[in-house]
Amino acid sequence: MLSIGLSHTSTVKVDNTNTARTYGSGGLDVFATPAMVGLMENAAMKAVEEHIPEGCSTVGGRIDVSHIKPSKIGALIEASATLVEIEGRKLTFNVVANDADGKIGEGWHVRYVVDIEKFMSKLR
Repeated sequence: MLSIGLSHTSTVKVDNTNTARTYGSGGLDVFATPAMVGLMENAAMKAVEEHIPEGCSTVGGRIDVSHIKPSKIGALIEASATLVEIEGRKLTFNVVANDADGKIGEGWHVRYVVDIEKFMSKLR
């Protein structure tokens, strides 16, 4: 059952696969903003995946974050998501990312609970 306060922390190590240079979002070998966003979304998804009905999943609908500090190759990044609001199928999370030196990003993320079969049938 979904409830306010559900949370999860996802982690990744910065390497050549998740830098701004590799993503094409910048020219430097630092943790890419799109990689941070993906890690935040992963944390939100995992926070609720065991609490939604069978046959359902969640999909991202909106994210508003600030990437406030760079992280170097080798840094361990932790992104945490906490469910702060439930409005029917709409789930709103506070998200924050940290490395060993502190906060590198923060914001909020909206996901929607969807019936997998119905959702995928829209693509056929």
